[in-house]
Amino acid sequence: MKKPYIIAEIGVNYYDIAKTQNISLMEAAKIMVNEAKKSGASAVKFQSYKAEKIASKNSPSYWDTTKEPTTNQYDLFKKFDSFGESEYIILSHYCNEIGIDFMSTPFDLESVDYLDPLVKLHKISSSDITNTPLIRKIAKTKKKILLSTGASTNEEIQDAIDIIEKEGNSDVVLLHCILNYPTENKNANLNMIENLKNFNKEVGYSDHTLPDEGMLILTQAVMMGSSYIEKHFTLDKSLPGNDHYHAMDPKDLLKFASNLELLLEIGGSTLKTPLDTEEISRKNARRSVYLKNNLKKGTILTKEHLICKRPAHGISAKEFDYIIGKELKLDIKKDIALQWEMILN
Repeated sequence: MKKPYIIAEIGVNYYDIAKTQNISLMEAAKIMVNEAKKSGASAVKFQSYKAEKIASKNSPSYWDTTKEPTTNQYDLFKKFDSFGESEYIILSHYCNEIGIDFMSTPFDLESVDYLDPLVKLHKISSSDITNTPLIRKIAKTKKKILLSTGASTNEEIQDAIDIIEKEGNSDVVLLHCILNYPTENKNANLNMIENLKNFNKEVGYSDHTLPDEGMLILTQAVMMGSSYIEKHFTLDKSLPGNDHYHAMDPKDLLKFASNLELLLEIGGSTLKTPLDTEEISRKNARRSVYLKNNLKKGTILTKEHLICKRPAHGISAKEFDYIIGKELKLDIKKDIALQWEMILN
């Protein structure tokens, strides 16, 4: 197992953080970037869109309206679309300063243009896996693409890959995703990660489940081969609306990072071979051949004379059958490990 690339998706959650802390949007965004960095994220990801370019004014909701009561997509997006090119340039520079990768999902063609100089990889949302113009535009950048596959068929995934590869870009990571907000645990379907491997691409997981106490869902996704992990990120999971209720907070991210450290530590070598630290066990916990009773020189050994006991300081127990029928060269007392020089070959 290798350490995955962990993306803390801030999205637009900094709007509510700014409001609760009575600070500017930029201050809130930077605070969240810094917390993600301290908690073990490889990258932070925002969302770049303008409401009028992403949804019509008659676009119904597809999220849990008991958590986010806005019933119209346009109205929701309009609440959170004030940031543009200049703000994302500032945030990308800040990310560079503190040593974390900057990302933002583009939801329109213009966003791709101004984000491309700022990022080293692009993300295509599950909602845009059939958006041919956007996919083609992103593919032309020739940068690595994270393609989220929520609510998609294998045919739709292949079609998107074909569009990307037609532009000379084969560097695609397929992210398993369930496009429910939130995703119930029983619907997580992590086994779909195995299906994505059939496309001969790197695989990852974009998660919308509620964070579990041990962060086991994300951990299991890594153990199943996910080299990229993406999850919404907040500083306060109790905040109402938008993406806070199914996001991880710094404590969750630290727990996930701790899980990964343990997995990396215990993974070790793929070659089964004794460790240096096991040498004492090989000698003292394994068995040698001993005599059950005192025997005289010239005795022809039978299995009734012999017993295998610890420690393995003499002839190994695996040679038990070879010793049968051999003659003792000298008197030997019981409970002494037999040595090769004690018997006639």
